[in-house]
Amino acid sequence: MKAPVTRTAYVIVFLLAVVYAFLAFPKGMHAWQEKKREIDRMEQGNARLRREVERQKDYIHRLTTNPAAQELEIRKRLKLLHPGEKLYIVDPDAPAKPPAVN
Repeated sequence: MKAPVTRTAYVIVFLLAVVYAFLAFPKGMHAWQEKKREIDRMEQGNARLRREVERQKDYIHRLTTNPAAQELEIRKRLKLLHPGEKLYIVDPDAPAKPPAVN
């Protein structure tokens, strides 16, 4: 008498588990796919940031080891000139003027 009741209880529990899995699986699968897409987006962002960091490290290394690069950067940022040099500032957005006719 005890064996058929236990067997029936196991079958009912198994069937309930199967029904729950079928009902929960589509939602679970959708959430899993969304998380996978989010992970892929974050990995791409991390790769982009790693490339940017490597580029900045290379730039810093170049500035610390190359005096000519240091001078060029200082001159560019501070707009410094050597004696006798002229600096021409051109507005790239300004329309070109035709040459004056005399």
